[in-house]
Amino acid sequence: MSEARTPGAVYLLGASIFVLGTTEFVIAGLLPELSADLGVSLPEAGLLISAFAVAMVVGAPVLAVLTLRLPRRATLLGALGLFAAGQVLGALAGDYPTLMVARVITAAATGAFWAVAGVVAVSMVPPGQRARALSLLLGGLTTANVLGVPLGTLVGQQWGWRATFWAIAVAAVVAMAGIWGWLPVSGVGGGPAVGVRAEVRAFRSGRLWLALGTSAVFEAGVMGAFGYLAPVVTDVAGLPGGAVPVVLTLYGVGSLVGVRLGGRWADARPWGTLYLALGVIACALLVLAAAARVPGVPMVAAFVLGLAVFVAGTALTARVFALAGPAPTLASAANASAFNVGNTVGPWLGGLVIAGLGLRAPAVLGAVLAGAALGLGLVSRALETPGPGVPHTRESGLSSG
Repeated sequence: MSEARTPGAVYLLGASIFVLGTTEFVIAGLLPELSADLGVSLPEAGLLISAFAVAMVVGAPVLAVLTLRLPRRATLLGALGLFAAGQVLGALAGDYPTLMVARVITAAATGAFWAVAGVVAVSMVPPGQRARALSLLLGGLTTANVLGVPLGTLVGQQWGWRATFWAIAVAAVVAMAGIWGWLPVSGVGGGPAVGVRAEVRAFRSGRLWLALGTSAVFEAGVMGAFGYLAPVVTDVAGLPGGAVPVVLTLYGVGSLVGVRLGGRWADARPWGTLYLALGVIACALLVLAAAARVPGVPMVAAFVLGLAVFVAGTALTARVFALAGPAPTLASAANASAFNVGNTVGPWLGGLVIAGLGLRAPAVLGAVLAGAALGLGLVSRALETPGPGVPHTRESGLSSG
């Protein structure tokens, strides 16, 4: 039997996430321009990145609750409209506080879009292809890091940082037009979401909290190591500064492969996919820590990491949807928040271990946290072991593999 074709609307959602994902990290490439133009220090300008992550942690579930009674198509359009407005406010900002407000607005809108886009994507495909649909959304985020951030940085360096904000705002309006024209008016995600009580009821499940904790620990380990990969390349491996973009590109290429493989593998053997990916991440980071002085090791490790990270991310996201059942919107928002908790905590922990143990320490930290996430996954599987006479079923969550 041939597989059902993934609807074009799912690719459209992934393209929209490409636009939203670009804005989160493009600031990193524009810090010197922002700092000089607004008269703030580089560390102060860098807080614009942290503020985005924190605002997503809080804003995603809040907006998910506030929009539960709206049709999901309307929520997607509203989130993109709010995002575009935040970009315009940022482009017009005459001072640092206004730009910070703009970042908070765009982050909250991004979180709301993520939550609903995941629900819509999985509702448009058969149950056996949910992970693949979610991988297309993660592919939009991956492409944002590989292509959107460098392009946004180039635009800002050539025409000023405000031009980057304007360009992303225009892209968001184009995404709105696409969703308006191509996403079905009815039948998306079953129409309006269920009530707040039903959504909150899903959080009575300890397994859901365990899944969210696994996402946060996994992401903290990845970002704790990845955030300090550049100095490992230059100061430990002794490679020239020009090698850093090469290493980052290899990570991006690996992630593109990872989202493709993760969608297929996580649908077929979800638990095995998750365990394999987390184990590969831990091993790759340990090899990086032990052999970083060998010039080729950081490059190979970056590719392997990119691949394994996005395989694991796909499996973890599908896990949350499986546990949320008929009330997935708030759980999806909470999962976005969990990943951003990891984005916030990971680099902070990496900085702490560097201060005491050196530049290789974040890789060891990442391996330890990946191992911890693997342990949490094993606990999750054990909690789902059925009693005597009760068969395993895919509907119970990630129970096969």
